[in-house]
Amino acid sequence: MSFTYDVWKPYHLFFSAPFSQKYLYNQYNSSSIVDAEQRSFKNCYPFIYYLEHSKNYYQTALKSHTSMQPVLLFYGLSQLLKACLLTKNPVYPENTAVLAHGVSTRKRKKQSYDFLDDEVKIQKNGLFSEVGKELFHMKQLEGQKYTMTELLIHIDEMYSLFNELSPSRASKKVLVGNLNNKELIFPNQIKESYHMDNTRLHLYLQDRFKIDMRMQEINPTLRISFANLHTNLYQCSPLLFNLETSDLHLTTSREQCVYFPEILSHYLILYNLSMISRYETEWWYELLHTYSSKDYPYIMHFLQLTSIKAPYLLFNYLQSQIKKD
Repeated sequence: MSFTYDVWKPYHLFFSAPFSQKYLYNQYNSSSIVDAEQRSFKNCYPFIYYLEHSKNYYQTALKSHTSMQPVLLFYGLSQLLKACLLTKNPVYPENTAVLAHGVSTRKRKKQSYDFLDDEVKIQKNGLFSEVGKELFHMKQLEGQKYTMTELLIHIDEMYSLFNELSPSRASKKVLVGNLNNKELIFPNQIKESYHMDNTRLHLYLQDRFKIDMRMQEINPTLRISFANLHTNLYQCSPLLFNLETSDLHLTTSREQCVYFPEILSHYLILYNLSMISRYETEWWYELLHTYSSKDYPYIMHFLQLTSIKAPYLLFNYLQSQIKKD
């Protein structure tokens, strides 16, 4: 990315036991969890240590050779997600099943392997399903398969590469606004692509967004305001949020207009890359040394991006849960 940003600086407030204990107590108490105060004291230091361990993984990754970054970033993200889970589930991890990654990859074909066509499959138990259920209220993820292309197009900053290198793989996106706007404008291009009028498009989007939304105007252009969009970026899907520009886009494809929070894409892509770097060493080092694969730009750009954006999105989640006195 073309800008520098200390993504860990905002986390400093959580590296205070009194603050984190009160923070966890507020989470548990608002969810009517029994013994909220006792559980918040018990979980205070595990919560902080998850965050600290994650920070160490990420900072080590930034200093490491590219060949090692997928493993370090994947485990850094995993620790950060565990901290987030602890805000919802005071007994996490309640059993060994939830400690699994929750994802599997297919056996690789040695000839004509294409990273963008590679896929991952969601398992019944594990960290991925727990995150989907606890943080995003997504159920029945077991058995779902996602290609790397499907996951990468959930990340706004990846679109420029698709446009340059393989435009047929991803649909067009349309600018609908910026975080600084009070309302978002959904232009006629979206209506035409979705084959809907304004009223139907509003109902269609309302069914997919998890953030409270209010229709401001339907003629001639659909205008919608979202409640607390700044504090809900971690779940603003199907909107695509660009961290560098603060712009918000929407795909012109109805098939791709689904609720799939971006952080889930980061986890699944990093899982796959970490498996490649560990078990497909020959392919991995040929990618890094020969530049012979069209996959190289996508992977390098993603690794640079995720080291900043994944912690940013999850701090947005943690911050959104802070109860003001």
